[in-house]
Amino acid sequence: MIIHKLIAHHLKHKDDSGFYQLQAEDAIRWIEKMGGEVGAGVTALDIGCGHGIFGAALKARGCEVTFSDEQNFLAPELAGVTFKTLDLERQTIRDLGQFDLVICSNVLEHLSNPRRLIEMIPDALTPRGAFYLSWTNWLSPWGGHEFSPYHYLGANRGHLVFDRIKKVQRKHTPYVNLFPTNIGQILSVIRKHPRLSVVAAALRYYPEFSLLMKVPILREFLSWNCAILIKRTN
Repeated sequence: MIIHKLIAHHLKHKDDSGFYQLQAEDAIRWIEKMGGEVGAGVTALDIGCGHGIFGAALKARGCEVTFSDEQNFLAPELAGVTFKTLDLERQTIRDLGQFDLVICSNVLEHLSNPRRLIEMIPDALTPRGAFYLSWTNWLSPWGGHEFSPYHYLGANRGHLVFDRIKKVQRKHTPYVNLFPTNIGQILSVIRKHPRLSVVAAALRYYPEFSLLMKVPILREFLSWNCAILIKRTN
């Protein structure tokens, strides 16, 4: 469980690189525990990589990592790594090849059509591959990102109330670059897909309590971030 560490770090340093490093290292341990391959000889893709912190952690473990995003935002220390531009709204992951491990962390909620991403998964994986999908679901305490908890007032109103009260600039606007999703919906789409299988689903920052993932309403409110490990069936 790292939720307490994340909160303590954020209070001192906000969401700096160390904040995301904590997330990446913990997620990699969970992936390995659930049967995903990490290490030498494993080809990995960090899709929507941002500054590349997750991919860099995989690279440090020996993976052959490809970094990808709609623009190159990689940290300076990652100059020279393999980077490929990809717009997930218009292109497919398969354009980049097939990988033993694909990481898609904190991207899904920013896509206008999350179902389209799920449809891409089988063709992005090698036969032994695994897909790590993690995102902030709308009803979580951080569902509205920087305008949380005002998102509980609704996707059409919450951010406007935030603007009126806080009077600070925000990065996200519902239905523009932040789209409401829920865990039940995404799990249902994956489970109904004929070529996909859910290996494990967890409350990302406190997986010890992942039995809550079986409780439809509670999981939406109690998960700050949902993590799902997916494999292809054929």
